[in-house]
Amino acid sequence: MDTKPVLQRWSAAGRAAAAACLVAAMAGCVSTGESDGGAGVTPEAAPMSALGAYLAARHGQQVRDYTHAAQYMSHALAADPDNFDLLRRTFVLRVSEGRVADAVPLAQRIVTVDQGAGLAQLVLMVQEAKAGDFAAAAARARSLPAEGAQRLAGPLLLAWCELGAQRPEPALEALKGLDQLHGVQMLKDLHAALIADGADRVEDADQAYGRALGDQQRLTWRTVELAGNFYERHGRGDEARRLYERLATREQNGEITGEALQRVAQGTVPPRIIATPRDGIAEALFDLASVLDQRETLDASLVYARVALDLRPDFALAQLLVGEIDEDQRHTAEALAQYRAIDPKSPLGWAARLRAAIALDALDQTEEAAAELRRMAAERPQDPEPLVELGDLLRARNRFSDAVGAYDAAIARIGTAEPAQWRLYYSRGAALERSGQWARAEGDLKRALELQPDQPLVLNYLGYSWIDRGEHLAEGLNMVKRAVELRPDDGYIVDSLGWAYYRLGEFGNATQLLEKAIELLPEDPTVNDHLGDAYWQEGRVVEARYQWRRALQFKPEADQVPTIENKLDRGIAKLPAAAVTRGG
Repeated sequence: MDTKPVLQRWSAAGRAAAAACLVAAMAGCVSTGESDGGAGVTPEAAPMSALGAYLAARHGQQVRDYTHAAQYMSHALAADPDNFDLLRRTFVLRVSEGRVADAVPLAQRIVTVDQGAGLAQLVLMVQEAKAGDFAAAAARARSLPAEGAQRLAGPLLLAWCELGAQRPEPALEALKGLDQLHGVQMLKDLHAALIADGADRVEDADQAYGRALGDQQRLTWRTVELAGNFYERHGRGDEARRLYERLATREQNGEITGEALQRVAQGTVPPRIIATPRDGIAEALFDLASVLDQRETLDASLVYARVALDLRPDFALAQLLVGEIDEDQRHTAEALAQYRAIDPKSPLGWAARLRAAIALDALDQTEEAAAELRRMAAERPQDPEPLVELGDLLRARNRFSDAVGAYDAAIARIGTAEPAQWRLYYSRGAALERSGQWARAEGDLKRALELQPDQPLVLNYLGYSWIDRGEHLAEGLNMVKRAVELRPDDGYIVDSLGWAYYRLGEFGNATQLLEKAIELLPEDPTVNDHLGDAYWQEGRVVEARYQWRRALQFKPEADQVPTIENKLDRGIAKLPAAAVTRGG
């Protein structure tokens, strides 16, 4: 299941606009170094000099191995305790690792030197709120610098601290500080609703919830959950039901709305979701993390999600976000632990179990992952999602016949297919084609196009398959051309068009497109192999062998290695130009 729609508070455009206001100042307080995909540092190799520890910590930070980076940086700080740069870096790494309590003493030292250290002040403010000293927390929130992430955090956190101090009017007034930012109107309205709700100002809350729902072009689960909870608690079950049903009609939201709809049908009144100002502060921190949940600011997103969890350890949304960031940063075991820590009874418990199965497979525990997905499918006999995930898992492992069986079972559960379900037919079609069942595969790919007529992945797959089989050549070529028009920077689709021209004997066009595909996917073995073949047909023998060597260097599928090695040894048969070859 794609849980990003659950985590995102507002539209992609709104998130981008808000993030653009915040990203520029983030580098000063949270590292945003790119991972090089390498292995993390290990304590066994720990150098004991302060300089060596610092360099090892920076490497760990670069590859986002925060646990070991924090250990090394702490060692360097112990050797040079008055070094402010080491102090600040160690503080950020401890928060990134989730050791917020251990970071508090460092935050206290930082603010004695730099009162404008926003992240350190924010961590101390959260500790004051945890202790119930909302007056002190509010005073600290007012002192947050109005730059970078604190431009969004400051007004939200101050508002909730004021409410904690039982000052609802100043709380609502504090939210006006968001008026200077673009793309956050929905967020302002939602927190105004939550604060008014927390102060039992029912009419004000009702109006603000209405504005928050109206601000969204596409409803998000969290906004619906909070507004629906308000309606249920005030005897407006029909309004809550209609709201949940609107969300349930969207792809992949049935599992998170089902419990709410069942509760409304039974007339059970739920507890308040944001029950205390502490919960509100955690909500605000999660919203900040959600804004920053983008490639350029992923490290910063993790920091704020960790602080939210320090305040509210069972906050499922923040747990899910941390897990997904861990996955993005290739810390799969840590992601699995996060997913498993989410309460299965939470509305997000089902999504967390799906994510955990995906993580298990990524850890090469495929059979355990498949067993969990089968258990989930048995628990919910009408839900196709576990079977779809099972099919995707098996297809990625080249178990195509088994994948077809999982997709068959999923499709049997969906009834009348909706346009959003094109991907299921596309996936089964691909698995069928790879398992040698072309007639069924062709039917599924056509069905996927009926559901989503201009879908580039389907156009590419069906069009290329026809060309490769010597069938419907003109139509197939037009399909692949259209796919490239829709996704000109997709190297795999550009490769398909180049290879289609190769199969048609148009080697000049093939070479031109395959060279572009290489620019987009320089380390893909298949693209390098295809370009080598095209060069050979044009008589560019040296270049062809160079590309085949590159193809071997980038680890192709095992069954392709002998074929490529044979090309290097003997070359390939010269084909006539503009001749169509049939078969695979």
